[in-house]
Amino acid sequence: MSLRLFATLLLASTSLGACAQSTRPAGGQAQQAAQPSQAAKPAEPKVAAGTPAARALDALKSINPDITPEHLRDAPLAGFQQAIVGGQVVYVSNDGRYLLQGSLYDIQQQKNLGEEAMAEVRRDLLKNIPASDRIVFGPANPKYTVVVFTDVECGYCRKMHGEIADYNRQGIAVEYVAFPRMGPSSEDFRKMEAVWCSADRRKALTDAKSDRKVTAARCTSPVAAQYATGQRAGLTGTPMILAPDGTQFGGYVPAAALRAALDKHAAQATTGQPPGTQG
Repeated sequence: MSLRLFATLLLASTSLGACAQSTRPAGGQAQQAAQPSQAAKPAEPKVAAGTPAARALDALKSINPDITPEHLRDAPLAGFQQAIVGGQVVYVSNDGRYLLQGSLYDIQQQKNLGEEAMAEVRRDLLKNIPASDRIVFGPANPKYTVVVFTDVECGYCRKMHGEIADYNRQGIAVEYVAFPRMGPSSEDFRKMEAVWCSADRRKALTDAKSDRKVTAARCTSPVAAQYATGQRAGLTGTPMILAPDGTQFGGYVPAAALRAALDKHAAQATTGQPPGTQG
């Protein structure tokens, strides 16, 4: 399998109700996916030599030596290791020969096992985004809080933000983090840095999503780190709505529907059901 084909597999899916991530900058030239900052990169898995995990890791690195799986462990599917690479779940045979990419669904328990693993990764990634780096729109005493990866140019992101008062009335606090889907070399990225460097980020975000000019300022911006985090979280389109436990709630979801989904998710949590994708 070539690196080009492997990258295509990793970036193949896009959420409905979301603006797809671009792989081309404004000038139309092909660009590589942005590399995470050093602090945002996953740690190399520690595996014992000669084990199925070691063979799986060697197999992945034979495709691309720079690959660092988010995690690597026995898969629910016998004879395979489960790895998360670039925000996507893949399965490598214990002998390191075969690679599968796609959904692994437990029919008896009616759950997506890959999403269960991704939710764990997203939960840990969200813990690394400081509260001070999030732009929050919420009621005084929210019933629920969601983290939303957003882009100022995305139509669905603008639609969601235009209804932000509805989400707040439903008892939902929205904590925005940045994902300029056009990539680090784009005007979109620079606009989002201007937002996050503004003295009043809430106003600046609203202005940017309404095509009002936001004057750029100099600051140590968290946009690049949040963009890298979104890639590791498996984001392929914006908005991406996440519960604190890493469960993904699709792309754009109307306020009342999101409240209903959050209520259902909370009820399921009391029964011990694992996190995953709601929608």
